Amino acid sequence: MTPVLRAASNILVHAPDLVRYGSKCFREIASQGESFSRKLSGRIRSYENAVAYPPNQVFIGNLPPESLTGMPSPWHGHPIPDASSKGPFGEILPQESFYPLLQRADQFGLVMLDSDKLPLSGFASNAASALVPEGAPGPSHKTADILRGIESGESIPLEHAGALVGCVRRDHDADESLDARVLLENLAAKASGAYALSRLLVQEKIESGQVEYIISCSEEAVGDRYNRGGGNLAKAIGEMAGCQNAAGVDVKAFCAAPVYALIHAAALIRAGVVRNAVVVGGGSMAKLGMKAHQHIAKELPVLEDILGGVAFFLNSDEDEGPRVNLDIAGRHEVGRPSSPQGMVEALVCDPLERAGRKICDIDKYAVELHNPEVMLPAGAGDVAMTNYRTLAAVAVMRGEIDRGDIPDFIESHGMPGFAPTQGHIPAGVPYLGHALAGMRAGTLNSTMLVAKGSLFLGRMTQQADGASVVVEV
Repeated sequence: MTPVLRAASNILVHAPDLVRYGSKCFREIASQGESFSRKLSGRIRSYENAVAYPPNQVFIGNLPPESLTGMPSPWHGHPIPDASSKGPFGEILPQESFYPLLQRADQFGLVMLDSDKLPLSGFASNAASALVPEGAPGPSHKTADILRGIESGESIPLEHAGALVGCVRRDHDADESLDARVLLENLAAKASGAYALSRLLVQEKIESGQVEYIISCSEEAVGDRYNRGGGNLAKAIGEMAGCQNAAGVDVKAFCAAPVYALIHAAALIRAGVVRNAVVVGGGSMAKLGMKAHQHIAKELPVLEDILGGVAFFLNSDEDEGPRVNLDIAGRHEVGRPSSPQGMVEALVCDPLERAGRKICDIDKYAVELHNPEVMLPAGAGDVAMTNYRTLAAVAVMRGEIDRGDIPDFIESHGMPGFAPTQGHIPAGVPYLGHALAGMRAGTLNSTMLVAKGSLFLGRMTQQADGASVVVEV
């Protein structure tokens, strides 16, 4: 059976009061105290500003990626007029609607919300309301009980618009894997992943019971002190989204995980193990505010106030649609160099050569699509542009284009970065919604997803990693 990509979903969650629990901000507050906390609060965006931010509008499908090229910069200074929180394949959820999803994701009494203090105005989408059927939080807790847990050190506070609305408690006093902040990270990944999956099912009118297999590519480490990162978040997300007939597993490969997960899902379908599969990735709370201190120093808004989420539905060839071509899947072998050129040769040139194709035969390359407006102020560079320049340089070396053609190659085969810096979320896959629209409209024939993973971050190897695959009509 030929694996077909039927649908893609990109979601965002505006989480301004969770930024303080991002790894970098949490450490800055611990070292600088309330002075950094006040600076952070002064640079946090409103939900309306987050919705109107041009890259976020691209992420949910209301604008094409190429539209960012002609927009005046900085993008945060030029909001989209009358921007909608809903797009063709995505939505942006406000924080007050996300907190009830966190409580819905919790089955162990870890999330305590005071519904009298949380100004719920209804959910932004059918996808969110499907996860909390009555559109309201679960059991309400009194402020005194919430404060008692915070003062004892057992809980961390949840705030909204300057008010205490709840808390998340630890579930073991001697297991750091069950610490309140770690549990909140995991619940945030679960809730945002379930939201992305629910959005996908609602969008495509797919019954949740039809889903057979779920692969999570999230960056959480669900486990306890005896099995850190054991998972299985995929099954937890499937349960929350009502996918009663689905099994699943987690795929871990740092930022390359989404492309690995797509390849694994497509291979299961091609082998006849399942007829359909979902790839889902929830947001990474640890990466909220990762570069906030540089943004604050340059008097910029804190743009890393967003959790990302993605979900993709793959079917067998009983449905028409773009196919995931496993004959053009790239991998970075242990013996290959981890240099930029070495990665391009392993992930792009080698699989294309096996299929008798050239670099220029692929219409669009979806690489690490980090938003440059987040990265550049922190001195991290324009990641997407760097990847496209390397790819173009390799095309020159292989005689496919002239050196003078590099700008045209980048413009025609690349795109500006537009994804939030959530690690795995920018890894090529946010383009799939746009690619599906282009392929259905007949304006795009092929795209190659190229993702890299920083394995050296785990201190087990100095190597990088990567995976690639072509989706085409």
